[in-house]
Amino acid sequence: MSAKKARKPRTRKPPQMDIRTVALRAKVSIATVSRTINRIPTVDPVLARRVWKAIEELDYFPNTQARALVSGKSHLLGLIVSEITNPFFPELIQRFEECAVERGYEILITSTNYDPRRMTSCVRRMIERKVDGVAVMTFGIEEPLLDQLAKQKIPLVYVDSRPAQPAAMTLNVDYRHGIRQGVQHLAVLGHRKIAFISGPLTLHTAQLRHQAFLDSLKQIGIAPNMSWLIEGDHTLEGGLRAMKHLLQSNDRPTAILCSNDMTAIGVMHAALDVGLRIPDDFSVIGFDDIHIAEFMYPPLTTIRMSCLDLARGAVAVLCPALQGQASGAEKTHVTIPTELIVRRTTSIPRDTIQTLKPLIRAASSEP
Repeated sequence: MSAKKARKPRTRKPPQMDIRTVALRAKVSIATVSRTINRIPTVDPVLARRVWKAIEELDYFPNTQARALVSGKSHLLGLIVSEITNPFFPELIQRFEECAVERGYEILITSTNYDPRRMTSCVRRMIERKVDGVAVMTFGIEEPLLDQLAKQKIPLVYVDSRPAQPAAMTLNVDYRHGIRQGVQHLAVLGHRKIAFISGPLTLHTAQLRHQAFLDSLKQIGIAPNMSWLIEGDHTLEGGLRAMKHLLQSNDRPTAILCSNDMTAIGVMHAALDVGLRIPDDFSVIGFDDIHIAEFMYPPLTTIRMSCLDLARGAVAVLCPALQGQASGAEKTHVTIPTELIVRRTTSIPRDTIQTLKPLIRAASSEP
């Protein structure tokens, strides 16, 4: 008898993993699995826990594209920021993603780099990917472009400015409180010659910070020196240029409040380049409290605008709109607090110290 050819053992394909498998494992209906995965809030919490436990045990990954086709929702939140190179925005992106994931959403990130052509591309990507909602964190509104999102009836949340669109919601940053604290802190130290370096005054938020500074000076009876009000661009290079301009004046300020931390860091570098010391020769205050501010030398005194507060606020006002819930005025406007964080770039002005030294010596020599 001729030997038969040995047959290779047949490899069985693993069974297809789908929501039916999950439903069997969790002992619930397919509809319950679908509603749980889509994070429908009316699902019984006990059943939802069984579904998530089965998903974990089976190592099942839901097909998000299929979910989007069935539900008509992409479960994507768009986030438009100004630029990636400014450390403030990567921190904001990280916090926004954390908050979105907690609510069952993924995020689509785009940056404008303050370029209208890039803004057009950002808006197009959002519409093509059918995002469920968009947080516009550019700190400046390009209304004609964003009108395209509004026409698609996509819920929008902005920072500081609410365009005339029914679906738009707003995060109102309390610039006045933080900047008032900064100005008063400098005044208590003895500073009366205080400069301010703003952001681009074409941006609404830069205008708000600029006006908050002027109002804060007025409240404590200090008249602003207009030559010390400099328009910057929120970059390190802008801070360098602004500081060089201030140093050219015979009448120099003793303290400089900056519209963001990157500008303040540029100011510190410009002072170092000419042999000046912070805070001995100039006191400096930033704005934002980016992570690196604490690790500058010396650590930067700054006004904190929390990325976590901005992210939570944006997701909190978007989600009710995405779920079709009616929102009252209190839900469409969220106030973002600011506060002064005192570190080591502010101190008593040098001329004040020189004036006090004889008094201190005299007092210490008294019996």
